[in-house]
Amino acid sequence: MGFSSRQGRLLAVTAAGLTITAVTAAAGPAAFAAAVTTNGHGGHAKSVIFINGDGMSAAHREAARLSLAGLDGQLNMDKLPVSGQLSTSPHDPKAAVTDSAAAATAWATGVKTYNGAIGVDVKGRPLPVLGQQAKAAGKSTGLVTTSQVTDASPAAFFSHTTDRAKQDDIARQYITETKPDVILGGGEDWWLPAGTAGAYPDKPAEDASEESKGTKGNLIKKAQAAGYQYVSDSKGLSRARNGKLLGLFSNEEMFQQQSEGEGDVYSPAVDLATMTSKALDTLSTNKKGFFLMVEEEAIDEFAHHNNGTRVLQAMASLEKAVKVARGYVASHPDTLLVITGDHDCGGLTVKDAVTTDESGTEPSTEDGPFPVKGSNLKFVMDWSTTEHTGVDVPVTAEGPLADRFTGKHPNTHVHDVLAQILNSKH
Repeated sequence: MGFSSRQGRLLAVTAAGLTITAVTAAAGPAAFAAAVTTNGHGGHAKSVIFINGDGMSAAHREAARLSLAGLDGQLNMDKLPVSGQLSTSPHDPKAAVTDSAAAATAWATGVKTYNGAIGVDVKGRPLPVLGQQAKAAGKSTGLVTTSQVTDASPAAFFSHTTDRAKQDDIARQYITETKPDVILGGGEDWWLPAGTAGAYPDKPAEDASEESKGTKGNLIKKAQAAGYQYVSDSKGLSRARNGKLLGLFSNEEMFQQQSEGEGDVYSPAVDLATMTSKALDTLSTNKKGFFLMVEEEAIDEFAHHNNGTRVLQAMASLEKAVKVARGYVASHPDTLLVITGDHDCGGLTVKDAVTTDESGTEPSTEDGPFPVKGSNLKFVMDWSTTEHTGVDVPVTAEGPLADRFTGKHPNTHVHDVLAQILNSKH
């Protein structure tokens, strides 16, 4: 649409729930583009908080609701005013069910790809990613996760590789190419060359397989030379000043995901809510806005082990981070908040507690019983697989453009909405 000197009147356009008002000819195309990122209530979108419960589908949210809020309660993540569904299938010649890499690439690029791909199409060609585009638009960017900061979901927004396993190269790209302002999570092993232990010792007693394994030199030192503050514990994080920030709080994931009773532990050195709060404090100093990707990885990892107790702990962690994000949005209405999962993991069903597992499987695939908060009732978590499934995942949202998530969409729809805020070309 173009503007001429004869178009000096106000323009009002409504389509698909989007409202554009009071754009004048004198304002020109830039004002029109800015108006496109408003919702029906006229709120301008400047920033995005995107939260991923890795492996989280509707059943995980329901189990957490019963455990944390009770029969008549509601999770913070379910209180957002807009809800919808996302399908998750990849474009992989060998698989109909997605992994985290293909799913996150769909979010970050709007293009479906094969499992294991990070920011590249099915032919391995690099695609524009939202994290890099937001930076080019003058916004601050950041990622927070309880996984390795170089794991598939955050990596898809800030890097390109044909193989998600190349985590040291992903770390290198963060520092030298896409340059997110805040990087908080686990995975110190990938930032240091073999034989160079960092703040977290190689081959710890809880998991002797963990040790430094990078091939790109000492990337922590390179990050510091590039202006990043580096912290490795909660005290360091709390003392960190505003500016570029790298925090690595474990060798690998910020938990131990072994099978139940065999060393499984969910006790991050810094909790997800604290990392989220620090990231928001740091990124929000940019008047042009920011993009923050937040992830709770442990939902997926423990669901792979059909570990209901730890999944509920991880869901409680995610819920606290969501509360932090909602608090921020309440005082910053120019922020879009989106909460979803990249795929289901475990084929979970939530059922009443009974004396036997009626499926007849041995050993039982049920976990629990777990108490329903505020009642005498209990529920069980029944798993059908230790792998991912292809069921839809729920998405909830609030803030400008949130209404775009009403209905059922492919996971690439996330990109289509977020790009309207983060991509300067919009």
